[in-house]
Amino acid sequence: MFAITEGLRCIGGIEVPTYKREIVSANILEVEAGTNGYQGGDGGHGSRTYFRIKDLASTEMDVHVTRDKFGSEGLKITLGGDCELETIITALKFITKVLEDGAKEVHD
Repeated sequence: MFAITEGLRCIGGIEVPTYKREIVSANILEVEAGTNGYQGGDGGHGSRTYFRIKDLASTEMDVHVTRDKFGSEGLKITLGGDCELETIITALKFITKVLEDGAKEVHD
């Protein structure tokens, strides 16, 4: 079994609840994700969403932020190895679960 810890992150001046866990194989990732759910607005008035994937041991990972004249336009992540494939799948599933649970769907 794996341990999930709860915390808070300040994202754009707003506190967001987050959940963090380690994913262990031949490599080890730490993944953290959170959102304060739908808030009814854009980046100025809407929700905050956060996720982080950190190498704790032996992960062949390369990350690049791509930029255009307006600033950040995306990111590119490459991983090498079968265990990296396994652990990133688990990490992305964890991120998805945390964000879906925290989204608090808007109902009319």
